[in-house]
Amino acid sequence: MYRIQNDYFNLRKIAESGQIFRLRESSPGSWTLNAGSDLLRLTEASDGSILADCPDQEWEDRWQSYFDLDADYGAYEALIPDRDPYLKAAWDYGRGIRILRQDPWEMLITFIISQRKSIPAITHCVETLSARFGTRIAHTGGPEDYAFPTPDQLGAASEAELRECALGYRAPYLARTAEQVVSGRFPLEALKTRSKEELPDKELLDLLLTLPGVGIKVANCVLLFGFHRLASFPRDVWIRRVEDEHYRGHFPERRYRGYAGVMQQFLFYYGKRKEHGTA
Repeated sequence: MYRIQNDYFNLRKIAESGQIFRLRESSPGSWTLNAGSDLLRLTEASDGSILADCPDQEWEDRWQSYFDLDADYGAYEALIPDRDPYLKAAWDYGRGIRILRQDPWEMLITFIISQRKSIPAITHCVETLSARFGTRIAHTGGPEDYAFPTPDQLGAASEAELRECALGYRAPYLARTAEQVVSGRFPLEALKTRSKEELPDKELLDLLLTLPGVGIKVANCVLLFGFHRLASFPRDVWIRRVEDEHYRGHFPERRYRGYAGVMQQFLFYYGKRKEHGTA
C-alpha cells in the first residue's frame, strides 16, 4: 500500500474534469482506475491522503508519472495574476486536478468517441468497447474487468460490430483510424517516443488532423491528455463560453506559455459546473 499526501491531488475532481473516462468511485471513498491493461485501486484516507493498492516500486515505476506527481502545481497556481480573478476562482474551485499522462492510443479513440456525447455516454461507449474487444484483466464482475482494446483488437472489429457499441456515425472513424495505426501508415508507437524538440506541437497536431474523425478540438485533447503537450488548449462550447464572457473572446494563452492546457482544465471544470449550478 502506497500513501500519497499532496494538496494538489483530488481523485473526484480529476474524474469529473473530462480528461479521463475509466476512473470511477466503486464505493464511497474507494476508486478504481483502468489505464490501458493496468488496474489500480485507490482509497481516500481520513487524514486527506490517498492510499494506492500497489507496491512502492510499482507506484514509482508506473503511477507517479501517470498522475503527474513530479510536477509542482503550486508553482502553476502562483503564476496566476491578481488581474485574472476568474482564473483564480476556477483554480480554487478545481484545486486537485492534474493533467494525467494517459496513453495516446486510448486518448485518440476516446476523444473521437467524445464528439457530441455527454461524459456518461462516452464512459458507456468506452466500457462497452473494452468489454467486447479488450482483454480480461480481473474477475470482479464490474466494468474494470477489461483492458482498453489495443489497435489490433479494435482493428479486427467490423464497422457493424463497432456500431453495436452505440458509436453511431463515429464507428467508421474508429475502424479507419485503427486500420491506419495497425498498418503503420499512422506511426503512433514511434510518435510516442518523439520529444517536443524532435516533433514540435504544431507538427504533431497536423499529423493527428490527418486521421478520420479528428478535428482541431479532438487533436488538441489528444495532444494534452495523451502526449502531455501542456501548451495545447482544447476549445469546446464550454471554453468558448468562458472566453466570450470573461476574456473578450480569447483566453491569453501567451501569458501561460508552455502550460496553458493546465489552465484550460480548471476553466473547463469550473465553467461547466458553474453553468450547471454545481459550482
